[in-house]
Amino acid sequence: QVELVESGGGLVHTGGSLRLSCTASGLTFSNYAMSWFRQAPGKDREFVAGIGWRNSNAYYTESVKGRFTVSRDNAKNSGYLQMNSLKPGDSGTYYCANGVIVTSNTRDYAYWGQGTQVAVSS
Repeated sequence: QVELVESGGGLVHTGGSLRLSCTASGLTFSNYAMSWFRQAPGKDREFVAGIGWRNSNAYYTESVKGRFTVSRDNAKNSGYLQMNSLKPGDSGTYYCANGVIVTSNTRDYAYWGQGTQVAVSS
């Protein structure tokens, strides 16, 4: 049974930082690209960042470039999202997902975590 578990969410002030983690089990994590999506109340789930299975290519949505860093440690079956200079617009539920390649389309991902909440106060 495949399971992705996110952690690290919380409440921070504008300008603060958080580091999200995603730990996978039940699959060969190193065979999959890993991405982070977020969903604010009443909005669609949107792509935030992703990294290829070889840890070689990282992709970001424009609004987080220069502030967020996606990474992974295949030996630990884990992925991470370091979020700096957080803004209220970054608030939402953050999900990690595994798929064949990094895309911004949620339908391209076979496995999802349950999400972790991020709230940024102004």
